[in-house]
Amino acid sequence: MTDVATERHDAAQPAGETTDAAASARLNRVMMERDLASASLGMIVERDDPGHAVVSMRVRDDMTNGFAITHGGLVFTLADTAFAIACNEDHRVTVAAGADITFLKSTVAGQTLTATAVRRTRSGRTGLYDVTVVDEQGDAVAEFRGRSITTDRTI
Repeated sequence: MTDVATERHDAAQPAGETTDAAASARLNRVMMERDLASASLGMIVERDDPGHAVVSMRVRDDMTNGFAITHGGLVFTLADTAFAIACNEDHRVTVAAGADITFLKSTVAGQTLTATAVRRTRSGRTGLYDVTVVDEQGDAVAEFRGRSITTDRTI
């Protein structure tokens, strides 16, 4: 586990070997080093593979709403960060074209949430990704579906 703003999990790579996974990892590392929002929330990238990402976040007191439960916008932000990592699979910048979330269970300060993003389909410049957010017990907290669009920009 590593801090989202400074490092990420690297799959074992033989010295000098370049793969799509390695290129994706480099792109995502640059993207996450610049992601001050995710860093300020204490997000940790657990896994970063093309089309698949896992990101966790411990809920702090200042992340709760007026009912003392985790603010839905921050659950969305965690899912969105995992989605961003999963959909940036090559040298081209890929961004969200849209996303929806369904909240299934509330959480409170002190709990750790984990978002797992998985590519469902990618065709041309568009993609569809599902993200499940769970608590430390493995109970589903939210289901997120993101739609991506790949731009002509590169990092």
